Amino acid sequence: MKLSEVLKNIKPLRTAGDMGVEINGVNIDSRRVGKGHLFIAMKGTVVDGHQFIAKAIELGARAILCEDMPEEQVEGVTYVQVASTEDAVGKVATCFYGNPSTKLTLVGVTGTNGKTTVATLLYNMFRKMGHKCGLLSTVCNYIEDKAIPADHTTPDPIELSQLLAQMVSAGCEYAFMECSSHAIAQKRIGGLTFAGGIFTNLTRDHLDYHKTFENYRDAKKAFFDSLPKSAFALTNADDKNGMVMVQNTKATVKTYSTRSMADFKARIIECHFEGMFLDIDNHEVGVQFIGKFNVSNLLAVYGTAIMLGKKPEDILLVMSTLHSVNGRLEPVRSPEGYTAIIDYAHTPDALENVLNAIHEVLNGKGQVITVCGAGGNRDKGKRPLMAQEAVKQSDKVIITSDNPRFEEPQDIINDMLAGLNTQQMKKVISIVDRKEAIRTACMMAQKGDVILIAGKGHEDYQEIKGVKHHFDDKEVVREVFNA
Repeated sequence: MKLSEVLKNIKPLRTAGDMGVEINGVNIDSRRVGKGHLFIAMKGTVVDGHQFIAKAIELGARAILCEDMPEEQVEGVTYVQVASTEDAVGKVATCFYGNPSTKLTLVGVTGTNGKTTVATLLYNMFRKMGHKCGLLSTVCNYIEDKAIPADHTTPDPIELSQLLAQMVSAGCEYAFMECSSHAIAQKRIGGLTFAGGIFTNLTRDHLDYHKTFENYRDAKKAFFDSLPKSAFALTNADDKNGMVMVQNTKATVKTYSTRSMADFKARIIECHFEGMFLDIDNHEVGVQFIGKFNVSNLLAVYGTAIMLGKKPEDILLVMSTLHSVNGRLEPVRSPEGYTAIIDYAHTPDALENVLNAIHEVLNGKGQVITVCGAGGNRDKGKRPLMAQEAVKQSDKVIITSDNPRFEEPQDIINDMLAGLNTQQMKKVISIVDRKEAIRTACMMAQKGDVILIAGKGHEDYQEIKGVKHHFDDKEVVREVFNA
């Protein structure tokens, strides 16, 4: 493809060289550049890609897209200057890969909690309905049943367009995608055409990056602001920011709720650890999920399927067969008669939701023991709030390590404990070693009790000083049960 074609959706400030040069690859990582590639110099949060222009040319780059024109220009290389490579990269990538998002039905899911569950359930539902589908999620990316490991909630713009192009080549009709606040703010989804967007909820998270809650909220809102008139915007009317998200969208707005008037409504009829019996828009259905927050997640799935043209009876039939996502409220029963629940909850709100769900089922007939920590090098402000939430709804709490990254685990634990008063501390012990913390919780538990092991969910590693060590909460629980 000629460079002029690759760049047809952007407006250069200045060019130097042949715009008719053939381009056979696009990269933002200079290490991946090959002969005939276009290298896009991005000004990242850690490093500036402009430093690697010479290296990219050495590896065979025939064109450079940049914000700052190099003083010395290599003969035979074309240079294109733009105001923002961050704005340009998504448009360039989607153009190079043939605008794949226009060749299938792409639905994005954003919010603090529930993104993975909603996107994955939609992917599973539409596959069970006979459609070929792709999934882009925190846990794993899928092209039909082919798994592609995920390093980020949302891939970089070039990898994203490449994955979508592979989905189109595989015959996928639908793609369901988590859209993180980082990805929206960093324009990673720029250039994509969405058929619909879903808002789950909004609570405090990622303030280490966004700095303020308002910035975080506005990043999410920007996704809905950019939806085309042909798309739908499905929002959670139970969240106080639900209608804020869609106030400036051009898309068709629909709402879902478990508490108030909305386009799609649901209520719980019965609840057990094995699942719930629900009323969804005056249709009764049994589902293999627990918790009010999962009722909201299922409503988002139901409403989306309706917006994509599916019949209510077909949706509910498939919904009754769906299982919870790996590491999301995942129960593991012990031989002694207590239950361990593995969940990814790593924000105060998520912890509150999971503990509420457990209490809804327990109904005062057993104790709750919570094992939780907080991630290192992330928003420190949520640490004491998480400890408070755990103590509020648990009989006993063990504060431990999560992914300490480059922080000292004990320092993170101390930040969490700082949020508790003397009375609350009577419920709490701290154990730095996460495996020992889980083992201790199991020793405390009696028949009928529930242990919540929160924070890591599907993750099978623990990140310490830049190294990922194998660690799987579910494996540890089963080891203890078998001991």
